[in-house]
Amino acid sequence: MADENVYNQNLTLDEIVFENRNKEYGAYDLRHQYPRLLTKSFILGTALFLVAALSPFIYLTIKRLTEPPKQEVKADLVEILQEDKIIEEPKEELPPPPPPPKEEEKIEVIQNVVPEPVKAPKIETPPPPISKQLETTTGLNNQEGVKAPAYTPPPPPPSTGTRTSTAEVKPQVSDTQIYSEVEQTAEFPGGINTFRKKVGDSFDGSAMNGDEGTVKTEITFVVERDGSITDVKANGKNADFNSEAVRTIKSIKNKWSPAKINGQSVRYRFRLPLTMNFEG
Repeated sequence: MADENVYNQNLTLDEIVFENRNKEYGAYDLRHQYPRLLTKSFILGTALFLVAALSPFIYLTIKRLTEPPKQEVKADLVEILQEDKIIEEPKEELPPPPPPPKEEEKIEVIQNVVPEPVKAPKIETPPPPISKQLETTTGLNNQEGVKAPAYTPPPPPPSTGTRTSTAEVKPQVSDTQIYSEVEQTAEFPGGINTFRKKVGDSFDGSAMNGDEGTVKTEITFVVERDGSITDVKANGKNADFNSEAVRTIKSIKNKWSPAKINGQSVRYRFRLPLTMNFEG
């Protein structure tokens, strides 16, 4: 009896259920293999989940370990004082020399003398006919010259002393033309040195290799009538430096004070020389 109890204690649940039954049936084999299959499935599922969750971190770690070391490039802005353009004052034009004195033309005069009545009158020249007298001036002696009628229109009335003043008309400026010479140039808030400092602080030196040394370019852009800048260009020899210089200028969003002619805002082309020194 004791041996039977010991024997029964060593039996599994599957053996107890399938005792005296056909164990060759598939259900017994499935129940017998179930714990092992469940354990394998759990371990495999956990491994796949960990691989899927950790794969981005593994990829980033491998990429960070394999990428070349980052090369720092030191970029120093070489300060260049921009020379103010000298605006030449217009030369005063000398007044033209006075014309030579005009010789007054002699007026033709025909003799018109009434003979005096005497006993034995001299032979006098008879007076000219009235038609001739109306054509020119009459006098005591004949004189050759230009004909001036005896009747002349009355002179114009003397001026009252009031002087008519004409308002000075200022020339109109174009809204679309781009000027390079103006009366008042465009200005950046704080001055040109503030603008150059912003350019140096915003310039990304990593775009350069670091062995270029001193690089120069000239940047041109148009300061619009509202103070914004457009048409930014750089004409240096280094294409990478030109591209980064144009990007830097466009990134500065401060409005300018527009240039003016006759007190009117105009479009103005601004030129800025830029020189930087790159050391690896």
